[in-house]
Amino acid sequence: MRFLFLSSVAMLALSTVAHAADAVDQVPSAPVAEEVQVFTWSGPYLGVHGGYGWTDGSFDISGVGTLGADLNGGLFGVFAGYNHQFSNNLVIGIEGDIEYNWNEEEVLAGAEARTELQGSVRGRIGYAFDRALIYATGGWAATHGVAEVPTFSDESETFNGYTVGAGVDYAFTNNIFGRVEYRYTDFGSKTFDFGGGTIDADLDQHAIRVGLGVKF
Repeated sequence: MRFLFLSSVAMLALSTVAHAADAVDQVPSAPVAEEVQVFTWSGPYLGVHGGYGWTDGSFDISGVGTLGADLNGGLFGVFAGYNHQFSNNLVIGIEGDIEYNWNEEEVLAGAEARTELQGSVRGRIGYAFDRALIYATGGWAATHGVAEVPTFSDESETFNGYTVGAGVDYAFTNNIFGRVEYRYTDFGSKTFDFGGGTIDADLDQHAIRVGLGVKF
């Protein structure tokens, strides 16, 4: 009986030691690190924007002299472009836009002037702070100007000049971003001919735009 008891104790001790050895061998594996996706501004994009433009007009009217008028008003348009982001967070790109202006203004005794469609093609350079992109932009710009003089048919000319500015893009998601941008544009000058009388017009504009875009 005593032998049976001792044998049982020995067997229990051996079983405990073996179980402890198995527990030591079963070392838990290290957790698998999740891959963190880094946001990039590289790729094509398009969007819409709206804002307000302050257009200064200088009109040299034959037989009258030089008059000024502020062709101020709202604007709305679309933009599209392509960015490439380098490993040092430098971003370069190209962008184009086209928009419509509402800015008709009387210059003299029923004579009115306005700009309608305008657009630009610009280069962009900026620096990315993760989802925020601060940039400068500049390039070619053009606008369609219209002059209306009583008893004459409307005359229109296409102005060509340059535009420069700066802005901030911020990505709310990996595909949706918002924008705030300021630009100065010098559209240059054009001459409108009304049956022997002429109007030499010179236009430049300050504009603020707020936009919403989709990055692909």
